Amino acid sequence: MPITLEIASAANADAQIIAEMSRRLVEVGLPWTWTPARVARHIHHPESMVITARCISGTEPAVAAFAIMHFGDDIAHLNLLAVDSRWQRRGLGRRLVQWLEQSAITAGTFTLCLEVRARNPVALLFYRELGFDEAGRVPRYYSGREDAIRLTKDLRHPLSPGCPAAPRAEDGEDRGTGPTLSAAEWVATHIKKQESQD
Repeated sequence: MPITLEIASAANADAQIIAEMSRRLVEVGLPWTWTPARVARHIHHPESMVITARCISGTEPAVAAFAIMHFGDDIAHLNLLAVDSRWQRRGLGRRLVQWLEQSAITAGTFTLCLEVRARNPVALLFYRELGFDEAGRVPRYYSGREDAIRLTKDLRHPLSPGCPAAPRAEDGEDRGTGPTLSAAEWVATHIKKQESQD
């Protein structure tokens, strides 16, 4: 069955499902810190980007994956990325990371960083395959209980592994043709929104 997905900015109504996905998929065994209120703050924060990948076939979960990224002066920090278990191993995580990388480049930010639980070899491998390098270990990063591995990626090297080139289909999967907001469109809309508030 073809997969038709749409990547777009998260709406207020998405805060609850994103928080629940974080609890179920990311914060397992830790206190729940990415609550609906915290996610909603990031949805509205002018320097944060919260995006979702939605299945628009109507038979699968409305939000199949999400990502939250915060832009600093020189570095973009990927706070959260999760893919619903029914949608894993289909390239959604890779698509979201590539979309975020292109957004960072469009915004003039060329370093992306994130933390991964040290006991999560699957996530570490995923990010390494996307061209992220290990930058160190952060003791007791997660709620004072669990170490993190900090990873970074220099986005100025477009030929590095996992560069934000156009996503390619893998294993014969159909990426779909849903109306996807491009990274450049998001940044342009975001800048206009900020200018109108100033």
